[in-house]
Amino acid sequence: MKVCVLGLGQIGVPTAKYIASKGVEVFGYDIKREAVENAKMQGINASTNLRGVPVSDVYVICVYTGLKDDGSPDFSPIFDVCKEINEKSLSTSSSKTYLVSIESTVVPGLCRKVYEEIFKRHVKLVHVPHRFWADDPVRHGVKQLRVIGAIDNESLREGLNIYNKILSIPLHKVSSIEMAEMSKIAENTNRYIQIAFAEELKMICDKLKMDFNEVQNACNTKWNTEILEARDGIGGHCIPKDARYFLSLSETAMLTKSAMLVDDIYKKWIREKVKSKNYQHS
Repeated sequence: MKVCVLGLGQIGVPTAKYIASKGVEVFGYDIKREAVENAKMQGINASTNLRGVPVSDVYVICVYTGLKDDGSPDFSPIFDVCKEINEKSLSTSSSKTYLVSIESTVVPGLCRKVYEEIFKRHVKLVHVPHRFWADDPVRHGVKQLRVIGAIDNESLREGLNIYNKILSIPLHKVSSIEMAEMSKIAENTNRYIQIAFAEELKMICDKLKMDFNEVQNACNTKWNTEILEARDGIGGHCIPKDARYFLSLSETAMLTKSAMLVDDIYKKWIREKVKSKNYQHS
């Protein structure tokens, strides 16, 4: 079996290395030469030309999905790479139906749109959103409990066979591919809101001259309460972006909008605290 991992960034490289560790022949592809060179340094057979990669049985899409200048979702990397996969398939004489697994974060409906408009329903398609956390790649890396949704039953069977049996990745099956798409952005948006509450609580504690950490520890003794840490504001690649994706689904997502406002206020509050501290020490 041959697997091609498309997108050799923070998620793609560990994914390719993990698949290779299972004795599977792996190839990598990225449009950025520096990403390809980095992958090669880590033992991955990679290229900036997809046509130069052997025809594969499985295509794992790990390209980064971001935001446009206006803050709306930018899924052009997904569409671009799927078009390349399809063109590569059409240019070969192979009649074999391959599996496409989209691990990149998307919104409900995108996988089905790709399946129908680009692949013309001629592939098996699953969505297995990544949960990779670079700070703890052992416990929260490629191999951890993941969600899988599929475009149809045949795709689901193939996806389960690849991820579960061959790659030994535990999976939670959901009823549709849209359900898997929704689960990823919902779980990260939930995390965003939880952090924003901690930030709000910390600002209130500061105003009342109370120790936030002591309040947090006291609250967290309750069995169903977990107030998170409040650090320097919500950052990173995934959580702020995925919250924007969630917000794009409905104008009534007021809680998410409020959480974003709290985070903006908190970041300004932190900057003012640091500025005041530096001024006092000057």
